[in-house]
Amino acid sequence: MNSIFTPYKIGNLELKNRIIFAPTSMDNDVERIIEKMDEIASGGCAMIIVGDVPVLPQRHMSLYSDEGFEMYRRICETIHSRGCLVSAQLHQSDTDMKFIMENIPKMKSGEITADDLRKMLNDRIGEYISSIPVEEVKNITSSFGKAALLCKKAGFDMIQIHGDRMCGSFSSTLFNTRKDEYGGSLENRAKFAIDSIKSVKKAVPDMPVEYKLSVRQENPDYGKAGITVDEISEFVPMLEDAGIDSFHVALANHSSLTDTIPPSTHKDFGMEGCFLKFADEVRKYTELPICGVGGLTDPVFIEKQISSERVQFVSMCRQLIADSMWPQKVKNGNTEDIKKCIRCNKKCLGGIQHHKGVGCIFD
Repeated sequence: MNSIFTPYKIGNLELKNRIIFAPTSMDNDVERIIEKMDEIASGGCAMIIVGDVPVLPQRHMSLYSDEGFEMYRRICETIHSRGCLVSAQLHQSDTDMKFIMENIPKMKSGEITADDLRKMLNDRIGEYISSIPVEEVKNITSSFGKAALLCKKAGFDMIQIHGDRMCGSFSSTLFNTRKDEYGGSLENRAKFAIDSIKSVKKAVPDMPVEYKLSVRQENPDYGKAGITVDEISEFVPMLEDAGIDSFHVALANHSSLTDTIPPSTHKDFGMEGCFLKFADEVRKYTELPICGVGGLTDPVFIEKQISSERVQFVSMCRQLIADSMWPQKVKNGNTEDIKKCIRCNKKCLGGIQHHKGVGCIFD
């Protein structure tokens, strides 16, 4: 497994190996988040990506409040204490919060379920994205830089810009029907992402910046945000010109959660490395490092993807939730002791959906 444990650089940042913990919605309890981050970092992965760090002030987990900033500082300190690096996944939600508030009474009364509300919100994204005033759009993109600067102060080593959520919705022809500078052509639809990247690069020029590139598949259709495979050839060079240092390639969101987090029984994404085909398309148009994702569990398979330079890094969530010691066990040749994720989604995705936090059947 020599390739897995060969150091590699993203920008000016050297990672000790090629294993990254994928950005994940972990829990709402700060102490449990920090405990889980400590456990995963102790297992030997090179970097943990802290998911969904908001670029604008909000009530929960905000970089802009003393309490929220302290939480992120503690997360960074904990991860660093285990010899692991940490990246902040900056995002802006494309959820219409006013619509949520209006429908909470219906959920409480049982008139609609949480799944009903999720579908209703997805159906409204296009209307919401296309109606945001230009001045507000520019405020959001500039806030990516403000948030990145706070991330640096908190101790983060790298920034990942979440290419789904609002970035992905602006990029998508399914959602973006704007008639101004942010809509229409691919160049215009990419402007939100490009402006956000430039804002981050200006604020923290010495930090590597990664873009989580969300790809929408057609025939059969999966995902609604992001770009189509056919748009990769134009989109990737624009991101690279804006200053991106690496790509993290995945399926676009806003369809069923079991498409973006597919179980082993998924009819199209049940295989190991199910999203690597999108990374293959990105590789045609860039020489920058690429992180591949998609149900990755098997050390032999992963070693082959890295040694062949198909990808430079792999990102895991469920496997490292199942067994945080995966890197150490592989490095020490104890692969038979790995608790292999069976991609059942019972307590990981199930824990998120039932507001119990991420867990595993092996716990």
